[in-house]
Amino acid sequence: MPKFFLLGCLLLTTTSCMTSSLFPRASPLEEVVLSGEGQDKILLVEVSGILTSAKPGGVLDRFFDRLSLPARFKEELAKAEDDEDVKAIVFRINTPGGTVTASDILYHEIKELKKTREIPIIASIMDLGTSGGYYVAMAADQVVAHPSSVTGSLGVIMLTLNASGLMEKIGVRADAVTSGPHKDMGSPFRTMTEQDRAIFQGVIDNFYDRFLRVIEQGRPNLKPETIRRLADGRIYSATQAQDLGLVDVIGYLDDAIGLAKEKAGIEEAQVVMYQRAGGYHPNIYAQGPGGLAPTDWTFPKLAPVSLLLAGGTPAFMYLWLP
Repeated sequence: MPKFFLLGCLLLTTTSCMTSSLFPRASPLEEVVLSGEGQDKILLVEVSGILTSAKPGGVLDRFFDRLSLPARFKEELAKAEDDEDVKAIVFRINTPGGTVTASDILYHEIKELKKTREIPIIASIMDLGTSGGYYVAMAADQVVAHPSSVTGSLGVIMLTLNASGLMEKIGVRADAVTSGPHKDMGSPFRTMTEQDRAIFQGVIDNFYDRFLRVIEQGRPNLKPETIRRLADGRIYSATQAQDLGLVDVIGYLDDAIGLAKEKAGIEEAQVVMYQRAGGYHPNIYAQGPGGLAPTDWTFPKLAPVSLLLAGGTPAFMYLWLP
């Protein structure tokens, strides 16, 4: 047994040394040309996976220092803002949404960029552009949906756990001393009361109203009462979304890039993406520097739950969670 213990300690020590010495921290962004020619550029920015402000926490992230999505997103937009040759930006969206705050940060950063650079912004929805993904798309001038895209799920969901029944079965009880009756509302160790539920509902309604206002700004062709009717949580196919006025065009990523050129008034342009050193991006479908985490794709329902468990508090989401 002592031998195995010493071996384990040695491995842990070695891993720490490898983490600090062999695996570099995040390097500055570099530009890579995906296609096209000329001086003008169309920038392709990826928005994928569960939208969260937390840093990636997978196994590989013990060795590679990846930035959080908002940090990486802001870095890319800042680089684009300083490059006068960037004549338009296409956001390649493939996400079911995420936290209310992360979704709003991405939306806000795009809107801020538009204040300093009057360039066309196109949102291109791939597999999914639901809930928070659609929220982000509302900062764009035009929304293009892939023929097989799914969008919609416009609304808010709050995730919480109730482990009180399980704890009762195993004979464990959690006691909390609080300064008020609602201080521990949302705790997984007790059943939610009707008063708790009403308070949470008030917060959700507030976030929902904010979502509606964002859609009103992004879809001025739709009346507020129409938007509220459409925002009941259901999903829409690309064709349904176009018929309802939620997206402008049904087309492929190439079509979105072509639309960006048209809106920018240019015929020729390089399509570029930003990457970290050592990245490989052979074409417009290559994954970006902060792309989809494996757990987000393979186990999509685990990501929101992991956010909840990590934070220990209820999570307010602009998220499609079937």
